[in-house]
Amino acid sequence: MSASPPPAPSASARSLLLTLLGEYVYPSNEPVWTQSLLQAFALVDIAEKAARQALARASAAGWIEGGKEGRQAWWSLSAGGKQLIGDGSRRVLGLFQNAEEWNGGWLLLHVTLPEARRADRLRLYRLLHWMGFGSPTPGLWICPHQDRAAAVARRLQELELEDDTLAFQARSLDIGIPQEALVQKAWDVSALAAHYLELESRFGSLRPRSAESHFQAHAQLVNAIQRLPAVDPGLPRALLPPDWVGTRVTTRLNELRQRWREPAHAFWKDLGVIAQGK
Repeated sequence: MSASPPPAPSASARSLLLTLLGEYVYPSNEPVWTQSLLQAFALVDIAEKAARQALARASAAGWIEGGKEGRQAWWSLSAGGKQLIGDGSRRVLGLFQNAEEWNGGWLLLHVTLPEARRADRLRLYRLLHWMGFGSPTPGLWICPHQDRAAAVARRLQELELEDDTLAFQARSLDIGIPQEALVQKAWDVSALAAHYLELESRFGSLRPRSAESHFQAHAQLVNAIQRLPAVDPGLPRALLPPDWVGTRVTTRLNELRQRWREPAHAFWKDLGVIAQGK
């Protein structure tokens, strides 16, 4: 039985805030007006109350820093926020590089936490799924990307789980279940393929015409791409089925992202001008 999570649910205010910050704020490194963010949230169907809560929580988490100019409030990315967005961008980029040769090495973790530490266990499982790990048997987590060891060590230290974890680098042997069966036990590849097909259907059918509709489509597409690490471990091509559907769909999604980018960013700039004039 696979330990992979189900396809990602609808976008939350938190994840859309990270999309707005990462796609439209991070590249320019300039502050953004609160009013601009609220208008952008409204265009992607996030209510003002949820949007303000997301901003407050992001500020409390240290991702953003705020200030005022007259009666207008603004936000800018903190050093921690920039690192969070940078880490996420690298993880997404890794999904598009699974065609590279795999050396056959695995990163293994064995973590056991009692039921009394269920909250810690859930945080750990979410983290490991996002970093590309799968669990073929209870307590054992495997990842075919040994270069993520340093990042895993850093996150385990942040969660204070170092004393509960055994970590190894290893290679498969021709003993026990074959590697193809191991992958199926650790990750639900069929569900992942269905998720990619749903994204292709959802975004491939869009035909934005106006600047506003380009922004709506682009922001939601970027958000869907940025959330892919929650469902896609980024397996090397050698571990995926032949003619893997994810390769074709990610190519299509990135084509749409580039096609919609210019009008979407132009609309975002207009939002800033409008907000500043209020």
